[in-house]
Amino acid sequence: MLRRTTRTIRTTVAAVCAAGALALTAAPAQATASPPVTRADVPPAAGTSGSFAAHAAAVADRHTGPEIHRFLRWFYGQHGPDEQQREHFVSDLLKRKQAENPGYDVLLCAQNTPRRIDVGPVTVAQSAGVGWATVTAHWSDGTTSAFTAYVALDSHPIELHDVVCGQ
Repeated sequence: MLRRTTRTIRTTVAAVCAAGALALTAAPAQATASPPVTRADVPPAAGTSGSFAAHAAAVADRHTGPEIHRFLRWFYGQHGPDEQQREHFVSDLLKRKQAENPGYDVLLCAQNTPRRIDVGPVTVAQSAGVGWATVTAHWSDGTTSAFTAYVALDSHPIELHDVVCGQ
């Protein structure tokens, strides 16, 4: 009887985990372009204490995939970020990279202005504290180029953390 009950519990737990994994891999809904979202600090839940409450509040205050997608669509727009976006929504790391490459736009991985920009689905890695998406630039000659844009999950306000150009 004990062996049968253990097997039933194990089967039920496996089914619940599989359903949860399936729900997590579902494609996020396309978001419309809008200004970046900022959130207030989340207070710890009543009855919690110590480091668990602090950890729960920190995780709750991280950016989500849909927030990152909205931000990247707003940030890149149709033709790339403007000067105000470059000043206020870009990490110091990227500002240094741009200063080291004055003839090249490190945020677009290009030297020209694209005709159109598309942002792909966002992947979020909670353990790494980062979310990213592939950004595709469409050029006037009919070609495309792609790069990966990274956002730190705990950046407030939300900002573009890094860009890695494709080959």
